[in-house]
Amino acid sequence: MNETIVSMRGICKSFPGVKALDNVHFELRSGEVMALLGENGAGKSTLMKILSGVYTRDSGSVEIFGKEYGDLTPKQAQALGVAIIHQELNMCPHLSVTENMFLGRERYKGPVLDRRGMEAEAKRILDDLCIDISPSETVGNLPVSKQQMVEIAKALSINARVLIMDEPTSALTAKEIDELFRIIRRLKDSGCGIVYISHRLEELQHIVDRVTIMRDGQYITSMNFADTTMADAMAQNPDVMGYEGVKAAVAALNGENLGGAVTDTGVSVLTK
Repeated sequence: MNETIVSMRGICKSFPGVKALDNVHFELRSGEVMALLGENGAGKSTLMKILSGVYTRDSGSVEIFGKEYGDLTPKQAQALGVAIIHQELNMCPHLSVTENMFLGRERYKGPVLDRRGMEAEAKRILDDLCIDISPSETVGNLPVSKQQMVEIAKALSINARVLIMDEPTSALTAKEIDELFRIIRRLKDSGCGIVYISHRLEELQHIVDRVTIMRDGQYITSMNFADTTMADAMAQNPDVMGYEGVKAAVAALNGENLGGAVTDTGVSVLTK
């Protein structure tokens, strides 16, 4: 069994008038893709923002690579190897691929910016991932799918070992999704743990190892993808989604087409 690299226990977080997280548990292992599922407002993004240092928690414990930490800043989380790729990409369109990858972490040789060294390192990372992008290309000239690849390469440039991907395929074509999945499998094989947040039901069976389900800021269940279908999960937890969601899930498991209803339930279906 792969080692546990993230363990979050009893996480609580409140905002004015809202309890966003209530005693939530979450675990991630090295070399796995964990799907974090739940409808909008379930608390998925809040939980991951605590892990990546964007938010502080009110209570609960966070262990990363076997060591417990208090509240982290984004910079501290990054130094521990935790990186997050948001649904809205965080790129500077007027800068080059290399400049984006090393923004805020520029390298110097003495007082001089080491442009050649950074570009060589950017090329090495892109080549390792078999991503056909020039390090000198201006990011604003790239399609969204390629910009996302640059975000992944940027995460690897800080030696990310925990990669959080929030709705990574929302703006991608089928061909671009295949390319993203190739890179995810490559990262997984290298031992990187990946948290995958998505509402697209049809995707998860291709890359997911385990799933964790949240609802209304609470932890519902976790399960192995290979051992359990989402139908089993719904049988154990019928309140995870409403009637329309259950109907869509059952239809998906039976191979039926509901004209897009399946992708709108907020919880994803896994099929064997």
